[in-house]
Amino acid sequence: MNQAFSKASCNIELNDVRYCIAGESILQGLSFTADQQRIGIVGRNGSGKSTLARLLCGLINPSSGTIRVAGIDVAHDRHQAIRTVGMLFQNPDHQIIFPTVEEELGFGLQQLGMSRENAREHTHDALCRFGIEEWAGKSVSALSQGQRHLVCLLAVMLMKPRLIVLDEPYAGLDIPTTMQLTRHLDNVEAVVIHVSHQTDALLNYERILWLEAGEIVNDGTPESVLPAFTERMKELGCSSALL
Repeated sequence: MNQAFSKASCNIELNDVRYCIAGESILQGLSFTADQQRIGIVGRNGSGKSTLARLLCGLINPSSGTIRVAGIDVAHDRHQAIRTVGMLFQNPDHQIIFPTVEEELGFGLQQLGMSRENAREHTHDALCRFGIEEWAGKSVSALSQGQRHLVCLLAVMLMKPRLIVLDEPYAGLDIPTTMQLTRHLDNVEAVVIHVSHQTDALLNYERILWLEAGEIVNDGTPESVLPAFTERMKELGCSSALL
């Protein structure tokens, strides 16, 4: 049975979205609408999952088609996209740019127009809520990967986006750290789109999209999509051909 997540509102609309690199088609005319609170995206490496994640955040622009998140055209309104969509990358080191935790958490708030003093207050309050106020002056490089992931999540949450996109956030993490981050993410009020190879992480989600070769090949509940996806991956794994 799906978990009851905090209610948030954020309509997502993709209309015939295509993305090509050097003439190679990565996404092939994706169209869907979504208003669920928790959406999972599965697929093999190279299926277009991470490309879709970056398109949803406005980090890259589609070759054609339109993407709207909460009514915002994220490809053409970067200012509003930053306020509307946040992303947690697979590798926190690709996201973190400041040497201390306090600076990293405060940067996004200042980008939204908050004064340095107010940003520091909000950062302190957030660290206190998580019981890690002693992290404020810590060097980010001294933290474990799981701790850096948490810093990135806090930085995104502080900006209060309508949508948070997760691109393989549990990659390389041990079981306890994964469980802790999962609990934090379950309590996030924003809509969450979660790209993952780990189907167990998506069992309680409301909707699953299965991407293959840049197209949606299955779309439905975890109960209907994930077993079929797992079975297909096992079939491919048992094949003698290197696919």
